[in-house]
Amino acid sequence: MKDKRQIKKRAEQEVAVRVSLVSIIGNIILTVFKFFAGFAAHSTAMVSDAVHSASDVVSSLIVIIGVKISQKNADRSHPYGHERFECVAAVILAAILFVVGGNIGYSAVNSIASGTYLESETPGVLALIAAIVSIVAKGLMFFYTRYHASAIRSTALKAEAWHHLSDALSSVGALIGIGGAMLGVAVLEPIASIVICVMIIKAAFDIFCEAVDQMVDKACDEETIKKIRDCILSQEGVMHIDVLQTRQFGNKIYVDTEISVHKYYTLEKGHNIAEKVHAELERTFPEIKHVMVHVNPD
Repeated sequence: MKDKRQIKKRAEQEVAVRVSLVSIIGNIILTVFKFFAGFAAHSTAMVSDAVHSASDVVSSLIVIIGVKISQKNADRSHPYGHERFECVAAVILAAILFVVGGNIGYSAVNSIASGTYLESETPGVLALIAAIVSIVAKGLMFFYTRYHASAIRSTALKAEAWHHLSDALSSVGALIGIGGAMLGVAVLEPIASIVICVMIIKAAFDIFCEAVDQMVDKACDEETIKKIRDCILSQEGVMHIDVLQTRQFGNKIYVDTEISVHKYYTLEKGHNIAEKVHAELERTFPEIKHVMVHVNPD
């Protein structure tokens, strides 16, 4: 069982690193293209969007580091494992998003308040093309990353997926702003940057909340708890469940339960029933890292 868990951990790490490397390469290409298009086509909205893509490169590196540390085996300093380091990576990613979004929003508000947007040149068609390319590319990266994040239950990878989506949405805002500016409504460019700011900060807040939930022993969702309960009750010899508690530990789950068995059962038989419950839960739910089963006579 332990060897299988080690193999699974290594496989999950390889998936997370591979997905992050794909993200890094894609974001570097997009960042360079967006900066070039933004400056060449005189579009501040596209330059703002390029900054967002550049931040994605940093976030991918943080994900790689966080996942590698989280997959380390338990040791004397961390006897319960290192899974929560992935949550730390997600929190750092959220902080980066807050800063990036705040800076974009501040620059846009300052542009509107000072009227400097009136002095900006009309964006060229290249900026419009760059926005469309970005929307398509980041949308594909979002679905690709989210799929693998769900497959390996990675909080940091899920945060990176939402980072991709926020970038795609910000490119939609940039597209609207650039199109408006080309039609002579210059104020739409800084307004689009403000919309980008709001989207980025909203994504950062959601990522932060989910990471914190996994760091403060929040219980699993009701659907997962029901499935765990049904699995326990389906085991022969279990009369009913007295206590069932779950807690999230990074991308893993801890389960503590008290079950009732017939009071005339021998100690050995009661122990065997508990072992069956323990084994079946870990077999049915790969995300469960540890199960504690206490037997009560009834």
